[in-house]
Amino acid sequence: MLLWLLFLLLAPGREQSGIAPKAFILLQPPWSRFFKEDIVTLTCKDVHSSVQGGITWYWDRKRLERESEEIQINTPGYYNCKTRGSSLSDAVLVEFLSDWLILQASYPVFEGDDVVLRCRAQKEEKASEKIYYKNKKRLSDSYSSEFMLNSVSRDNGKYHCTASKEAFFFMTQEISKPLMIQVQELFSPPVLRASPSHSIEGNPVTLKCETSLSPQKSDTQLQFRFFKEKQVLGSGWSNAPELRIPALWAEDSWSYWCQAETMTHNIIKRSRRSQIQVQRVPVSDVTLETQPREGRIVAGGNLVLICSVAKGTGTITFSWHREGIERSLGRKTQRSLSAELQISSVKEHDAGRYYCAADNSRGPMLSQRIRVALGIPVSLPVLILRVPRAQAVVGDVMELHCEAQRGSPPILYRFYHEDVALGNSSAPSGGGASFNLSLTAEHSGNYSCEADNSLGAQRSDSVTLKITVPVSRPILTLNPVGAQDMVSGTLELHCEAQRGSPPILYWFFHEDATLGNSSAPSGGGASFNLSLMEEHSGNYSCTADNGLGAQRSEVVTLNFTGPSRNKGVLIPVRFTGWLLSILGLAAAVVLVGHFRTQRKSGGLSASGTPSPSGYQEPSLSSPSSTDPQEPTHCEPLALTELQPVYSNVNPEDSNLVYSQIWSVQHTKENSATKSPRLPQEDKEPVVIYSELKKAHPDDPAEPAGRRSRAREEATDNYENVP
Repeated sequence: MLLWLLFLLLAPGREQSGIAPKAFILLQPPWSRFFKEDIVTLTCKDVHSSVQGGITWYWDRKRLERESEEIQINTPGYYNCKTRGSSLSDAVLVEFLSDWLILQASYPVFEGDDVVLRCRAQKEEKASEKIYYKNKKRLSDSYSSEFMLNSVSRDNGKYHCTASKEAFFFMTQEISKPLMIQVQELFSPPVLRASPSHSIEGNPVTLKCETSLSPQKSDTQLQFRFFKEKQVLGSGWSNAPELRIPALWAEDSWSYWCQAETMTHNIIKRSRRSQIQVQRVPVSDVTLETQPREGRIVAGGNLVLICSVAKGTGTITFSWHREGIERSLGRKTQRSLSAELQISSVKEHDAGRYYCAADNSRGPMLSQRIRVALGIPVSLPVLILRVPRAQAVVGDVMELHCEAQRGSPPILYRFYHEDVALGNSSAPSGGGASFNLSLTAEHSGNYSCEADNSLGAQRSDSVTLKITVPVSRPILTLNPVGAQDMVSGTLELHCEAQRGSPPILYWFFHEDATLGNSSAPSGGGASFNLSLMEEHSGNYSCTADNGLGAQRSEVVTLNFTGPSRNKGVLIPVRFTGWLLSILGLAAAVVLVGHFRTQRKSGGLSASGTPSPSGYQEPSLSSPSSTDPQEPTHCEPLALTELQPVYSNVNPEDSNLVYSQIWSVQHTKENSATKSPRLPQEDKEPVVIYSELKKAHPDDPAEPAGRRSRAREEATDNYENVP
């Protein structure tokens, strides 16, 4: 027996991929029981239409030395066969009996087929009243040679028949040997298979009801139905042997089975129960997100908390929490990887740190904490313009500082000039921000700034800036034009700077002595009128000043030949002039140190010329002003008298007496007169200054002896200054 089973397993035709279709045997005549003297033909077939060679026959598990497709037999027993392309056929029991009465059943018979039973006697003419029985129960009240069984099954029972036999002058009853109808399997019992074999919760699963039809009945139509315990799955009966379940959950871990049935509903088979265990994946990587993002919300708005998991199957319970509050803010249970919770009309107390938890019966998993801040829109910003001085000047670097007193950071500030964007600056931690601008004349106008923290932008009020332009170097003109040589009249000095912000103050000078000033409130130039005298010959200039630094014009020279205002004051002093000149030259070397000391004390005017009593000249801060340390050379005066003259000037606020001595050319009438003169180059006149100390003889507090010595010192102490 063991050798026979091993032979079946190792028989040719059994392939690695599975068992090949079975061969089958046909009988001719198509009965399974015969009389002893009958001859039966067996034919071996497979699913292929024809079999050519390679056939093996077996009788009672013994191989026969026959390889033909058909064999004839007269020996009872179990017969099998196989071909090259098939596996071993089911065994067919062929009986040969020596009884007088036998019961035959048609062959082959499959589940659900109708079977013909025939009660046959060796001498049919002597048999009558044939009766058929199943399990010793009469099947019919009538007598017939054949009986039809409808839709037999494999557990059909035992059958026999009886017949009356005529023996001489009396009748005897003959009974056949019991018959077991060889009902073949129409299709194999179904087997339920799940794919994949290991189910993960939430994943789809395909159930397949596997069965195989007998090769002789391959055209039979079957239908299928699937069950979970007693619950029908899907829509019930279906021609498809498969059922796809979109998702299985942990609670779906039950036993499953299937049914296969013929379309005539006469043969139905069910599979064994198959236990399907659905594996649950624990939740992991729990995260919390907010909308709006970054946890910035506006008071009165809505906050949405989104809790999600990267992995996790089955029903997941989500809950939301805020630090400092024991009770959860909300809870949801659903079959999804994320859930949302909305908090409406957010108030200031809703700010804080939030987190969420997820649990699918394996223990809760917590997310990270997220800080939710109440977003405050920016208030109206204030723009401040900062310049290094009271007035903005071209070339200055101006700082534009914009600040909103209220608003959640970060805040982005944008700066505008006449609604044209200049640039932007950010305040990551709140507060204000600045922007630097190098000023040009075109930067005058209105400035504004804008603050934006993504919760709404606010624009500041406009701030007007007026940029002051320093004056350019002025131009001095004399009117009438070309009046450099005049005899008499009134002279208009017109000074004008081509560039500079008003108001502009103009000063007019003659030989660095201030003549006067005039203002131009709206810009442009200004004029100064002068009634000409002989002493007005010389160099003229002007300055322009608008508070940003004075600029001085170039010098314009005027030669005047009119009457002199000081003619009556000049006294002829030929001898005295000659004497003073000699004394001045002799004492110049000795008294030069003393002169410098007196000069530093302010006794000598900055220009080197005597200042009239009671007149003060305004100081000039312009860099173009004449350096007081440099000697000033006056233009030669066109004197009407061609003789040496001198003039003593005694300023009221000085302890020195100034003497000016001119060495002038003589006319023909007095050419014979000799006067002291300094050597001159190219016959140019030379001016010599003599300083004499002034004594105070009338000081009553001083002793007479000391006053006498002071007079002597005053008489001898002087110096000539070139």
